[in-house]
Amino acid sequence: MANLRAGLIGLGMMGRHHARVLRELEGVDLVAVADSFGDPHGVADGLKICSSVDELIEHGIDMAVAAVPTALHEEIALKFAEAGVHTLVEKPIAEDAAAGARIADAFEAKGLIGAVGHIERFNPALQNLRERLEAGELGDVYQISTRRQGPFPARIADVGVVKDLATHDIDLTAWLAQSHFVNVFARTTHRSGREHEDMVSAIGLLEGGIITNHTVNWLSPFKERTTLVLGDRGAFVADTISADLTFVENGTFETEWESMAAFRGVSEGSSTRFALAKREPLKMEHEAFRDAILGKSMNIVTLQEGLATLRVAEGCLKSAQTQMTISL
Repeated sequence: MANLRAGLIGLGMMGRHHARVLRELEGVDLVAVADSFGDPHGVADGLKICSSVDELIEHGIDMAVAAVPTALHEEIALKFAEAGVHTLVEKPIAEDAAAGARIADAFEAKGLIGAVGHIERFNPALQNLRERLEAGELGDVYQISTRRQGPFPARIADVGVVKDLATHDIDLTAWLAQSHFVNVFARTTHRSGREHEDMVSAIGLLEGGIITNHTVNWLSPFKERTTLVLGDRGAFVADTISADLTFVENGTFETEWESMAAFRGVSEGSSTRFALAKREPLKMEHEAFRDAILGKSMNIVTLQEGLATLRVAEGCLKSAQTQMTISL
């Protein structure tokens, strides 16, 4: 079987990594790249740099990666859909939910594979955590909390911290719990002088009663990427920077205070840090996209899932604006 012919549009900070992984990916040939601003990181490596998505499509590509600013996602994705090109769109799926819905509908109508680049799902720590939750190792899940903070990345110009960063946490939370958000309440701030928000604190409720809490900002002098899942038997803590996963089990304590004896408390038990195979998440994401195109599996973040995540993000922004809890 011939290799899939791949194209890449967007040669910026993220596009350069997509180019590298596409070249390493078995069964895929990167045959064309595009960026109207040229190739600042020198990733073309002998390939002609197309100036538009139309010129990229003319190279007869089977699949494409769109690593362009969010405002361009709809225009480019719809052109790929019309041309019959399977497409991985960087997150978020689109600038707003209406555009995201048009993208999802276009790919569904054409019977094409569309995916959204929520790369955290492919982090080894979260993948292992998902398996352990499915196996029931934590018992009932009570709460999922995330912290994602660090300095402002100069690459971001057209969206705020909610759509750029918090969408990671919204997606991974729903995926870990295998549940949808029911409602969300959020507060945002504008501290850095930019048009868009640079900090959000959000509380959500999932179907089944799991509470979520998300702290996300571009204002911290240190970088943190932590997911904590609390349940009946203890807590899992995933650090997606180091791809480490730790389990802290519940320790029980006894009380001789009769009036407090009815309350079942816990104390800290033993901690276990698991030894994990740590593969690059971006390569795993591309492998999943390739395999979906080939009909081998569907472990991608689908366009409909990306759309659901964007709707929750918009709910956070609406909540911050109206100071109300937003039902989803």
